[in-house]
Amino acid sequence: MRVVFGVLGSVMAWGPGGDAIDLKGPRHRAVLARLIMARGRVVSVTRLVDDLWADDPPSDAVGAVRTFVAALRRGLEPDRPPRAPARLLVTEGPGYALRAEPDAVDAWRFERAVTAAATLPPEEALARLDEALGWWRGPAYAEFADEPWARAERSRLAELRLHALERRAEVRLELGRAAETVPDLDAHVAEHPWREHAWRLLALALYRTGRQGDALTVLRRARTLLVEELGLDPGPALRGLEADILGHAAHLDPAPGGTAGRVWAETAAAYDRAVPSGARARLESTVGLLRDLAMTGGGGLAEARRHRVAAIEAAEELGDAELTARVIGAYDVPAVWTRVDDPEQAARVVAAAERTLAALPQTGQDAARARLLATIALESRGTHEDRGPRAARQAEEIARRLDDPTLLAFALNAVFMQSFERAGLAPRRDAIGAELVTLSVRHGLPAFEILGHLIRLQARSALADFAGADEHAAAADRLAERHERPLVDVFTRWYAALRLAETGSAADAGTVSATDAGTESAAEAEAAYRDAATLLPGSGMPGLEQGLLPLALLCLRVRHGMPPRPGDPAGFGPYEPWTRPLVLLAEGHRDAAAAALREAPDPPRDLLLEALWCLIARAAVALDDRPAMERAYAALRPAATELAGAGSGLLTVGPIARHLDGLARALRR
Repeated sequence: MRVVFGVLGSVMAWGPGGDAIDLKGPRHRAVLARLIMARGRVVSVTRLVDDLWADDPPSDAVGAVRTFVAALRRGLEPDRPPRAPARLLVTEGPGYALRAEPDAVDAWRFERAVTAAATLPPEEALARLDEALGWWRGPAYAEFADEPWARAERSRLAELRLHALERRAEVRLELGRAAETVPDLDAHVAEHPWREHAWRLLALALYRTGRQGDALTVLRRARTLLVEELGLDPGPALRGLEADILGHAAHLDPAPGGTAGRVWAETAAAYDRAVPSGARARLESTVGLLRDLAMTGGGGLAEARRHRVAAIEAAEELGDAELTARVIGAYDVPAVWTRVDDPEQAARVVAAAERTLAALPQTGQDAARARLLATIALESRGTHEDRGPRAARQAEEIARRLDDPTLLAFALNAVFMQSFERAGLAPRRDAIGAELVTLSVRHGLPAFEILGHLIRLQARSALADFAGADEHAAAADRLAERHERPLVDVFTRWYAALRLAETGSAADAGTVSATDAGTESAAEAEAAYRDAATLLPGSGMPGLEQGLLPLALLCLRVRHGMPPRPGDPAGFGPYEPWTRPLVLLAEGHRDAAAAALREAPDPPRDLLLEALWCLIARAAVALDDRPAMERAYAALRPAATELAGAGSGLLTVGPIARHLDGLARALRR
């Protein structure tokens, strides 16, 4: 027989006969608890002193620790002969270690039981989880709740217990035992209201017992608690369940079936059982899921961005540069808009990619290196720094050398994002889009094929080829419908509004109208822009949404020779520095407008580069600001044959040649 230990509650020990061992005072128990946490590793006497007394140890602290250890040894091995070496609580090097057997500590047994249950058939898994959860007598290491040295282990075990409770509920639902699951889950969510998965399981259990109304009430209660009391937005799984319940979705039915939802649920459950919770493979699989989630748009895109950073941080914590490179580089989500949705998050991704790039072995990691470089280029788009363009070129060079089509598509996306060092580069971007389409068709890369068509839509719009842009819009829409890419509709609907604003028609496949469409046409275009803007909220693209409608309407009025409406709402978001001079002029604040124009920086290097320069040009002419006119003329001259802003595929300020003519006339005065 052997000594066994319990930490799932207060710290205890039991002898061979099952009788509790007297562990003496609280510091004796603290020493034992600290050694149990070390899992057989040596804990130095100095460490024990620091943990037991924090910043104020007594002068004889080392001697006191030795006294505690001696007393514990007498209790744990009462039959050990005098001067015989200890077998359980041993002295080693600078400290002590507890050489307990692998199943001698209830917390260790619990962890193994939960892991094992993940691979067992449902009936066996339920029995194993019931037994393991029965070992808990209270909070882990209960008497040391306020001790810093116990905090991390107590939190880890508490989280594992909550996972086990929720896994037991899942198994009961798999076995068709929803009714007996409800009371436990009800108590569980009351005690832990932030557990979204638990709320989902409770609602599902209620639904499967025929209590649809109660299930919906639970989901609404969860949303209220999360939003109003905890400040958290419900995740897509919780949000989607309400719609599924209202629609009586087939995959909610516990009966066997062949629906996609059932296959997904069973496969996910099998993966959860088969792959240990701490396995590195989970991180890589997670990024693959996040990549797919991002392409669903809306909340999925926002959630994917949030969890992506967490996955990167988790990979970095493991200290494996190659794993971290795979986790960062696997998120090759095609990107067409040149303003990042979350600059702070993008900066964190770039910093992690740079650290990983520096830590990678110098040989044998070319593909990983290219993916990191492409990530750096994509996440640093729209800036005036040269790191992004250099990283994009390096990624493209490596991808072409490796002859890897998927890697090349990712690298070309990065090259596209860094193709705005000056105005007038629509032909270059058109060539990038054309190569992406060809490459993607040849190698079956539908996401990048859509990207290629959207890039060409933008480029052909900038070049006033609306017949060509129409073809690419239609191709993107067809692919989006086939591959369920809802975000594409945002871009093609905005393109239709742009086309109307520039040509006076959303359907003609001719050349640009030589004359302004007039007030009536501008009103129709404004209505089209406002209609397209309804797609932006909830799209998951704040970098696109912020300020876009006010900017498009301002550009529309400038395009048709009309001043901004006095009193136009601010709402220009990131575009405010380049719109403010014209807005102030419209309000009659000429001196303030002149000051705002002087303060306006060069526009960012992105899809709206030419449009913003044209707004600067219009204000500079109106204010007779010669330095600003000269800056705008020099910036816009390389794009003399293009349409200002149309390269965004979203809005237009008309032919750049017209703005250049206005600048030239003003400069000659």
